[in-house]
Amino acid sequence: MRTPNPRSRALAALCCAVLAGSVLTACGSDDDSDNGSGGPSGGGQVTLSVGLFGSFGFEEAGLYKEYEALHPNIKIKQNATQKEEVYWPALQTRLGGGGDLDDIQGVEVGRIVDVVSNQADKWLDLNTLGAQSQTSEYLDWKAKAATTKDGKVLGLGTDIGPMAICYRSDLFQQAGLPTDRNELAQRWSTWDGYLDVGRQFAAKAPKGSAYMDSVTGMYNAMIGQQQTFYYDASGKLIYDQNPSVKAAFDTAARAAQDGLSAKLVQFQTDWDQAFAKGGFATISCPSWMIGYIKEKAGDATKGKWDVAAAPGATGNWGGSYLAIPKGAKHAKEAYELLTWLTAKEQQAKLFEKRGSFPSRTGAISQVAGTTDAYFNNAPIGQIFSQAAQKMPVQTLGVRDNDVKVSIQNALNSVEAQGVKPDDAWKDAKASVKAALG
Repeated sequence: MRTPNPRSRALAALCCAVLAGSVLTACGSDDDSDNGSGGPSGGGQVTLSVGLFGSFGFEEAGLYKEYEALHPNIKIKQNATQKEEVYWPALQTRLGGGGDLDDIQGVEVGRIVDVVSNQADKWLDLNTLGAQSQTSEYLDWKAKAATTKDGKVLGLGTDIGPMAICYRSDLFQQAGLPTDRNELAQRWSTWDGYLDVGRQFAAKAPKGSAYMDSVTGMYNAMIGQQQTFYYDASGKLIYDQNPSVKAAFDTAARAAQDGLSAKLVQFQTDWDQAFAKGGFATISCPSWMIGYIKEKAGDATKGKWDVAAAPGATGNWGGSYLAIPKGAKHAKEAYELLTWLTAKEQQAKLFEKRGSFPSRTGAISQVAGTTDAYFNNAPIGQIFSQAAQKMPVQTLGVRDNDVKVSIQNALNSVEAQGVKPDDAWKDAKASVKAALG
């Protein structure tokens, strides 16, 4: 998820108390019984709460109902918030003793280093519940990122976020541009090429349509193609010295100054509404965005959306883990649900229904031939599989998401307020310093 940061990446039913409209709260039913060891006494019904950010797709794909049918003694309550940057601080408060915890918590890839490096005492070592049999089935880097130096496994992977470009073929046609996904992939094989196509679109754009949704999405896609971005391998913060970060910032800022963006803030209400209204023609599209587009754009645009390879034909944005906090009420049952939700069969099903690309190798091979009727029968399995194969093994940092949010906010100021890029970059650095202390 997803953010999102970048995973998610968004939308599900909230239950219990709300902070800023979206804090997650554990919601066990009053009749749950607990013998004090993480399991139910007397075989009674157990309510498992799952705390997520964005849209992991479990509920939307019917996986909770399927699991409940297989396990009549289990009831699942999902607590989700739209924005990961709201979800995570609230979870930190609860981990520190400020409230009830969900039995399962989502962890965005940009937070996993913090969990492994600084929070191992707050999360269950899943090896104690049998995770040794699971980790070998994952992409090697995905499993290692959630494993401490002394071998504790603190989370199991859900999806990864290989990159593409999703676009409205009808809007391209109205602007006099080609609509064939292979031709477009050749035209925007580089990010400069992507902006060139954008300028051609802007010259004849249909009324009310911009070329891209937001320059922050483009920035995240560019960063996702780098092996090293905010931190180096030693854990040193290097974002302000890394030419790849500054180049991505400058390119995104140039797109804003050229008027190629709809000036939308991702995951806000007006951004959601723009999917259905044709407010933009392209979006940097990690695989998990497929399900988001379907949900927000609706049936009216089925067949009008398409998918092409991204500039560079690779990159990763987002991807998440499921973990169990030490305060979980039903650890054993939570682990059984967690392993079922992340099993290769469910990962393959989530890709076919929602576009969430698998992190288990068996599921990756299973989805390679998947097409999607909503996206004009685009070969999404092939496009995202090829992007994943070229994906660099990235160096993750403890506070990646905090750095990313500061830079995104600075780009938003260029886009929406006309702040000069040099001034915005200075603002970004000041914001990072304030956030990291």
